[in-house]
Amino acid sequence: MIARIDTTSIISPDVILGEDVTVGPFCLIGSNVIVGHGTTIGPYTRIEGPVRIGARNRFFGQSSIGTEPQDLKFRGEKTELVIGDDNVIREFVTINRGTHGGGGITTFGSSNFMMAYSHVAHDCHVGSGVIFANGATLAGHVEVGDFSTIGAFSAVHQFCRVGEHAFIGGFTVVTQDALPFVKTVGSRPAKTYGVNTIGLERRGFTRQSIEAVQRAYRILLRSKLRLEEALVRIEIELADVPEGRYFAEFVRSAKRGIIR
Repeated sequence: MIARIDTTSIISPDVILGEDVTVGPFCLIGSNVIVGHGTTIGPYTRIEGPVRIGARNRFFGQSSIGTEPQDLKFRGEKTELVIGDDNVIREFVTINRGTHGGGGITTFGSSNFMMAYSHVAHDCHVGSGVIFANGATLAGHVEVGDFSTIGAFSAVHQFCRVGEHAFIGGFTVVTQDALPFVKTVGSRPAKTYGVNTIGLERRGFTRQSIEAVQRAYRILLRSKLRLEEALVRIEIELADVPEGRYFAEFVRSAKRGIIR
């Protein structure tokens, strides 16, 4: 089916709309935008290019997508936003394009769920299967791993990372890297509260994998070993467990330190 466009919407002539795209009332879609098939764009949505949007996304309305980065260093250079497939973008969400200094691109994976008023800033790289609760906010240059959850009204400081399958509780302030598989909660300072066991079970992790993650967590944070000693022990004892290897690699590559 051809795209269905409400007569009240304004769309640049060079916009490319895939099959079966629906554009609701009073939308504004600027130049250099590509929208994949089956995507629904709700009323009053604003999209500014360069933006590439994949298939079957749902924009519920009043969202602002691909707008200029909120960065004083931005001087109008050409940057872009790339969004994957099957995302749900609720009301008043904002996702900004990248900056030249940050690599020029913001990426947003597939099957993510962004609740109302959540925000992804410039040069962020968000994986897939991520949940942003209401008002969750990423500053610039943040990396978010697959299947993580950012709780309501939580904020992630620029250049920080959130590991895969991490759970960030509501109203948390993340100023260092948040460990994968782990629950992180609190405001200045945030702290860890054990492994996100329920989340891992829901994702189909085996009991053996969950126990390996729990062991890695205990070695790192409960053994009283120095950081390097703990990492070496994890790498030796969990060498055959992918989750254990990833856990150690994540900590080793932290540039801002980790939340403990």
